[in-house]
Amino acid sequence: MPVPVSPSPAVPRTDTADLHYKPQYLDGFPTPQVGDSSMGVIDTMAVMEVPAAGQARPFASSPLHDTPSMVLLLLGLLAMAMSYHTGYKYIENFFHNMFSTRRRENMFEDHTVNETGILAALLANTFIVEGFITYFAVQLFRPDLAPSLQSNVFLHIAAFCAIAAGFYVIQWLVYKLLGYTFSDKVGSKLWIDGFNASQSFLGLLLLLVLVPLMLFPASGKMLLTVAALIYVVARLIFIYKGFRIFYSNMTSCIYFLLYLCAVEIVPLALVAGVTVWVCGILSI
Repeated sequence: MPVPVSPSPAVPRTDTADLHYKPQYLDGFPTPQVGDSSMGVIDTMAVMEVPAAGQARPFASSPLHDTPSMVLLLLGLLAMAMSYHTGYKYIENFFHNMFSTRRRENMFEDHTVNETGILAALLANTFIVEGFITYFAVQLFRPDLAPSLQSNVFLHIAAFCAIAAGFYVIQWLVYKLLGYTFSDKVGSKLWIDGFNASQSFLGLLLLLVLVPLMLFPASGKMLLTVAALIYVVARLIFIYKGFRIFYSNMTSCIYFLLYLCAVEIVPLALVAGVTVWVCGILSI
């Protein structure tokens, strides 16, 4: 016979509304307490303001980003590289030409065509590098001319290179005249050789300053100071050689002091004035 199963006790029914979760903070969270002081409402706290955007600044052009200017610089380097193979002996004799005052004639010490080629390339490099450094110097010490410089970089650099080349030609002519007047043919040649060698070597040293100057223009004041020191040292080496060539008695010292003022100091001030004047013309 089947065993009778007793019915399970009835489970009392509950209202479905009682099963829902009732939030505790219907009107928001209370103000948190930190110690004895309460934090302020977020609406009353300071808000960082976003600064208003200004006008977009125009891109400041520089020789490093100016294609014609960089082509000019690379052409000077290419000229040196092409003439080095045949004129490397001239570079090896840099210090001999800068310091030697030996007056004995030597047929093997005359400049060959190959040495003339490397000399021309080195001098061209000096003019180009001086033009670039002058550009940065004018931009740093005359900020009022900076907009004009940046508007046409190559035109200004070409003008500065031309000024450097013209200054060299004028100096060369003056040294030729002084050598012819106060010395003989051998002494004049030694002096001119020292001038050419010091100018050629100056361009190579200034090139080492120009590269970081273009890459890090923010360090312009320091690098331009180094360039000025290199230029002064090169001039002092040349002046020292001239003193050794022309010194004979105390009277020659007076002439030499006059030479320093008339040929080495005053022309630099004139060139600086001409450079600023040319910048004014180009800015019109």
